[in-house]
Amino acid sequence: MTNIIVALPKMEEAKIIRNILVRSGFSVTGICTTGAQAVSQADGLSDGLVVCSYKLTDMVYSELHEYLPSGFEMLLMASARLIDECYGNDIVCLSMPLKTDDLINTVNMLVEGIERRRRRAKSKPKVRSAEEESAIKEAKEILMARNHMTEEEAHRYIQKCSMDSGTNMVETALMVLSMMRG
Repeated sequence: MTNIIVALPKMEEAKIIRNILVRSGFSVTGICTTGAQAVSQADGLSDGLVVCSYKLTDMVYSELHEYLPSGFEMLLMASARLIDECYGNDIVCLSMPLKTDDLINTVNMLVEGIERRRRRAKSKPKVRSAEEESAIKEAKEILMARNHMTEEEAHRYIQKCSMDSGTNMVETALMVLSMMRG
């Protein structure tokens, strides 16, 4: 589920937008009236969407966009005149007065993009540091020398132990090293 934060200067308006989104099946993580509150809520999350107006009680949308964590998208709701100045800075805009269908469709498009990025990031293999690669290599060398395994067999052995114990390969390699050395 994608985190959605609604940040509008008037709490009543924020609640209306939240209710529209919730009725449409979205999960709204929080509502707030200041940019500081929105940033505070976003800081504990890895990604999400902030739905906001041009001006909050403590900052304008561009400042809020600057302070948000990198995984966050922004949907700006403002008058057509104000939206004209915001193009080209990775902020999706909806002009006021707002049509409910436009809001739902735009939020849906943004949420799908966030979830697609999340799935892509999960499917990418983790990059290991030089120390981690070294630990795996050393563990394989010890297994090859003491247990007369090929490099491929040693690798598969560490991989299988890793899966069986629910640890990653680096942790398993470190366990092999501590048992074989000690």
